[in-house]
Amino acid sequence: MSGTLHAVDLIRKKRDGEELNGDEIRFLVEGASRETIPEEQLSAWLMAVFLRGLSLGELDTLTTAMRFSGEVLDHAGLGRKTVDKHSTGGVGDKTSFLVAPIAAAAGLADPMISGRALGHTGGTLDKLESIPGYRTDLSLAEMRKVVEQCGVSIVGQTKDLVPADRKLYSLRDRTATVENPYLICASIMSKKLAAGLDALVIDVKTGSGAFLRDEEDAQYLAALMVETGERAGTRTVAVLTDMSQPLGRFAGNWVEIVESMELLRGGRDPLSEDLREVSLILAGWMIYLGGKARSAEAGRSAAEEKLSDGSALEIFREMVAAQGGDVKALDAGMEFHRPKYRREFRAMRSGYFVAADCTKVGWAVQRLGAGRERAGEPVEANAGLEMHVKLGAKIEAGQPLATLFTEDEARFAEPEQLLGKALTIGDAPTAAPRLIREIISVGNKNSFLKRQRRS
Repeated sequence: MSGTLHAVDLIRKKRDGEELNGDEIRFLVEGASRETIPEEQLSAWLMAVFLRGLSLGELDTLTTAMRFSGEVLDHAGLGRKTVDKHSTGGVGDKTSFLVAPIAAAAGLADPMISGRALGHTGGTLDKLESIPGYRTDLSLAEMRKVVEQCGVSIVGQTKDLVPADRKLYSLRDRTATVENPYLICASIMSKKLAAGLDALVIDVKTGSGAFLRDEEDAQYLAALMVETGERAGTRTVAVLTDMSQPLGRFAGNWVEIVESMELLRGGRDPLSEDLREVSLILAGWMIYLGGKARSAEAGRSAAEEKLSDGSALEIFREMVAAQGGDVKALDAGMEFHRPKYRREFRAMRSGYFVAADCTKVGWAVQRLGAGRERAGEPVEANAGLEMHVKLGAKIEAGQPLATLFTEDEARFAEPEQLLGKALTIGDAPTAAPRLIREIISVGNKNSFLKRQRRS
């Protein structure tokens, strides 16, 4: 039947708000994965979806077709339930380096397939590759061996895993169609479901640093992903978390590894407490959905125990070594990757830190060299920034708000301009934002879907 279909007809049909049937969606996905449909037509269809949306049936078919467009992982004989966490993207978001080893320490397995920096948000793979020797390009067989040995492996998407998403993801980044709940859901869930997971916890960011800033939009995306995961037989929950300021102290590449190691060693810097708490909540849900705790609250307690007793730290180190990384570099901290240039960004006036445009902060980190302008560009391991204050803090004129790190002194100018616009000092204090905004599960997802369902 696919021979009778034409991409231009399907573009027109979706443009006009009509629903595509299963054969039509599978035709488009096959054309993306085999590159038999030109990029301009796939781009036009993506824009039509961006503007018109998808029905739940269309979304389910699209996700399933993308999931099976290449290899899928099989964890038979592993002896552990497989769980994972995914974040929709934020600034300073390094929870993967905490929750994955915590889950493994609790007796679960986490075959985590991650991505690179996209737009203003950092990339898990770029951060890990700041560890000398660490390989993110393992084959599925190599990944399986690391999971069997350590309980966790964090790698990049292989060319054989969800090839349709690799093509569509690249086009979305180039055609301003990233910030769409249906396309975000299909992209994330096709990869996660292809990983053969028993359970999945999704960290959906909301606030000024999220791809979907509006909280209702974030709730709708979360409900879509829970619906999609549950339809596929994977226990799924979404946790809406705050992204109105960078998570933790640092944003960048190596600096985020350093902060994660500090927490894995039991450190309790006050500016890292939000990162620690979000990580424990996410890990708690992973442990609960994976059957190792009777509730999410009990799972959080188990997660804190694995963080406090050093078992999560040991597993992270084992994983790094198993994937070729230099474990000694982890112990050297900031002394290993020492940025050539540092500069403090100081407050122009006294008052209170009342607001942050976290997206601008993310772009500042990117322009320092931690991110990329185009796919394939190298990133600097040393680049990034350290925040010295959290929202609500009292500020004195001249006080350092952030320290910027880069290898090229000429890079400071634009990030400083961005931070000048991003960080707001006001006259009166404001309440700190709620760290956890909502928990969306199989029990309450329908109320969010009905509230914002689009045709």
